[in-house]
Amino acid sequence: MDNPTHETDTASSSGAASPAAPTNFVRNLIDEDLRTGRFGGRVHTRFPPEPNGYLHIGHAKSICLNYGIARDYGGKFNLRFDDTNPTKEEQEYIDSIITDVRWLGADFEDRLLYASDYFDQLYEWALQLIKAGKAYVDHLSADEIRDHRGTLTEPGKDSPYRNRSIEENLDLFVRMKNGEFPDGSCVLRAKIDMASPNLNLRDPVMYRILHAEHPRTGNKWCIYPMYDWAHGQSDSIEGITHSICTLEFEDHRPLYDWFIESLGIYHPQQIEFARLNINYTVMSKRFLRRLVQEGRVRGWDDPRMPTLSGMRRRGYTPEAIRKLCDLTGVSKSNSVVDIGLLEHCLRDHLNLTSARVMAVLRPLKVIIDNYPEGQIEWMEAINNPEDPAAGTRQIPFSRELYIEQEDFMEDAPSKFYRLAPGREVRLRYAYFIKCVNVVKDASGQIVELHCTYDPETRGGDAPDGRKVKATLHWVSAAHALPAEARLYSTLFDTPEPGSDGRDFIDCLNPNSLEVIEKCWVEPSLAAVKPGARFQFERIGYFNVDLDSTPEHLVFNRTVTLRDDWAKIQQKSQPR
Repeated sequence: MDNPTHETDTASSSGAASPAAPTNFVRNLIDEDLRTGRFGGRVHTRFPPEPNGYLHIGHAKSICLNYGIARDYGGKFNLRFDDTNPTKEEQEYIDSIITDVRWLGADFEDRLLYASDYFDQLYEWALQLIKAGKAYVDHLSADEIRDHRGTLTEPGKDSPYRNRSIEENLDLFVRMKNGEFPDGSCVLRAKIDMASPNLNLRDPVMYRILHAEHPRTGNKWCIYPMYDWAHGQSDSIEGITHSICTLEFEDHRPLYDWFIESLGIYHPQQIEFARLNINYTVMSKRFLRRLVQEGRVRGWDDPRMPTLSGMRRRGYTPEAIRKLCDLTGVSKSNSVVDIGLLEHCLRDHLNLTSARVMAVLRPLKVIIDNYPEGQIEWMEAINNPEDPAAGTRQIPFSRELYIEQEDFMEDAPSKFYRLAPGREVRLRYAYFIKCVNVVKDASGQIVELHCTYDPETRGGDAPDGRKVKATLHWVSAAHALPAEARLYSTLFDTPEPGSDGRDFIDCLNPNSLEVIEKCWVEPSLAAVKPGARFQFERIGYFNVDLDSTPEHLVFNRTVTLRDDWAKIQQKSQPR
């Protein structure tokens, strides 16, 4: 059957992808389907998450691919929750997934759907298979079913209940549905081939008993369809033309085909592609759930997590994630993307869109001895040199400032060009200053610098032509706002957590978060809202965290200004 019987309208399509769209084997298959008139010239895709956790960046690849194809071919895109296991699904997960899909820019319009919408139809189709002698009720336990399944080299064994009569199977299945049996006492299995080389075809379970309340259907059902039974039929009901899945579903495709062909219903085409994997993280909701449940992170949206909500909280942009998905392409070969590529995409976008501000994370006080006490000057600063329309802002300059501790060395080596005793540097947007005295506390720690300034160098070079080799950022001590900075690194300290036989938990990076409780930011940030992104000049890209309030500003470091990965990885190589 080439067209779903329930759908009368068809999306218009030019028969070719957008000229800007990259070609790949998935688009080539769709182009051929459009050329031959398969599916009546329609293109209809979907993203079908299970609502048992938060989405991670691996899901972004599937969202971007499925939505991008529907958009470029003038088709339709569905968001469908495959909500078949009420013991693991929560409304929190559903809400977060909807937010993430929309944040990425995938527009499912009014097509927010659920497999639970089709439970009645799936039940009727299960009865149809029983009546055709293609499904049976099995009283083997889960362990016994596993033992009967066989191995990749040995065929499975028939269940002793496999040859029950159609009448007995119908009676038992209706009683299962009516709640007469306890959880785990029996299941409905498809009757296919216990000797098949594909283990998915060895009489897979279609329904199990779960006396559990479903988030959407309540207590109407005490039997719930297995994912493999619901997935393909849901695609069929929705009139999906191209069911685009990751490679782990390739071995499941013959089973989906068997179900649809046995029922004689509309048949979408399933296409598999390689999922997105990134080093220094894990891409499993099971693993991510464990991190949350064991308190290894602060929640699903912890900025160290690879979840889309965590990345959004850290300051990642949907544009950067979509760019990564474009650059990695679509293929049939599994591979691991270096996290440096993701950060490169992020820097490119943040560089164009982030306002520049000045902040000092580890302050060292500077007093300009020859600057008039009580005087304040307002310096004009550029908001974004990449965007002339961003304009300028005014920042206050006064006698007492803060600079970064690392921008001063008392015994500076020859290649250290920043501030040192007797050395002159430029203050960004302000003056040349020279260090004339160093003040230390009783323990010998430097606590204060005394400097002089050249009033002839405001915002430019010295009139006499002398040059300096460094420009430092700063904030006015009298005007700066206190803030907390959270510096994030990778959650794991090894590229492939767990690959060496250790529990992946043992690969957690103990230095994945550094909190600086007292830093200083320029006063223009007084009214910032959570989610706002900035470049802290000479430090990195930061965004305002959800914990931030006007009384207590909190900034997350989204990414450093430069790619440190090559240097880090070079250091980690054995010599």
